[in-house]
Amino acid sequence: MAKHRIYTMGFAKVYAALVAKAERKGRTRAEVDHVIGWLTGYGTRALEAQLSKKVDVETFFAKAPKPNPSRTLIKGVVCGVRVEEIEEPIMREIRYLDKLVDELAKGKAMEKILRKA
Repeated sequence: MAKHRIYTMGFAKVYAALVAKAERKGRTRAEVDHVIGWLTGYGTRALEAQLSKKVDVETFFAKAPKPNPSRTLIKGVVCGVRVEEIEEPIMREIRYLDKLVDELAKGKAMEKILRKA
């Protein structure tokens, strides 16, 4: 079975789309970076390094330094798919990020977005 095309897409392109989505709703790039850091463990410098290396989405998530154990508390529907039911690990991580940025763009408070165990 062939990989989904998002896996080979450059993370920088996905990142730009996520930032644009957040900024259209009055949120900031820094808030998107914070959400990405919470989810993956990438700090600001490490995130910038990944963006400048032009890694693909699959590599970005596969090499995440410290995936947050509380990410499994993310529930809900993204693009018509329930995130907690996605079996493929990298696709689930992609959808977790999408869900978090959706919540950010909808104006949800950061304390609510960043789940606590």
